[in-house]
Amino acid sequence: MLQFIDTHQHLMYPEHFSYSWAKDIAVLADTKYDVEAYATLVGDHVEASIFMETGVDEAFYRAETEFALSLAASENNNTAGVIAAAFPEYEEEFDEWIEQTSLDPLVCGYRRILHVVDDSVSQNQTFRENVKKIGQSDKTFDMCFLESQLGVAIELASVCDNTRLILNHCGVPNIAGGDMNDWKLRISELAKMDHVACKISGVVAYCGPDQDRLSAVRPYIEFVVEQFGADRCVWGSDWPVVNMAKDLPDWIDITRAIIGEEPEDVQRKIFGANAARIYNLSF
Repeated sequence: MLQFIDTHQHLMYPEHFSYSWAKDIAVLADTKYDVEAYATLVGDHVEASIFMETGVDEAFYRAETEFALSLAASENNNTAGVIAAAFPEYEEEFDEWIEQTSLDPLVCGYRRILHVVDDSVSQNQTFRENVKKIGQSDKTFDMCFLESQLGVAIELASVCDNTRLILNHCGVPNIAGGDMNDWKLRISELAKMDHVACKISGVVAYCGPDQDRLSAVRPYIEFVVEQFGADRCVWGSDWPVVNMAKDLPDWIDITRAIIGEEPEDVQRKIFGANAARIYNLSF
């Protein structure tokens, strides 16, 4: 069995941090999702995981990063790196944060959740220059945009071509809506840029309640693999947000069913080798 490198492992410790975005989501609100629970779920399926910042309330983002780094430094779990929260729209604070964290080999990248803010945030010159600084530090930047914002993602990617960019959740397609045309056009444009990769994650959460998840997500996953190619796709669990659809074992089964139809060398790249290379993992 080929193992995954999970590039999108969230952990939620409500006894330490606040997650206002999750307060109205029944399966996430005030619930602890820790490394022990994750390990029980993934078993032998996951070789290593990358902690993805979990959208903690802004006051806690530095403390969350420090906590995640302590997990990554431990031999008691398979955390191989940390994608830290960052706010490129803040000039001095951003510079200080990058200076503090970028030299840590366990910090493999940064993310700013952009679907919850106005598009102008990522269109600001300060934001774009700071994303370029992430590239200068040889770190990655995960892009989290909705399908309706993919034009903004294209703009950002086109001016930050020195930075390895990873589009989260296949660009958050409106799978329940069923119309792929606009999404396909935008994905094709992003895929033309060699510094952009695509993360196969999260998509089951965008299915309609009556859709068969495997059938519904298949054309989206197959299209991003076709467009980005075998060398620029990575896998992520999006746990525990994936529980909004069903659960993590269900998502593992779905991706194994779809990607498992590819040649074994393609599977090895998407399941793990690409992640190790793109995120500069050294486990």
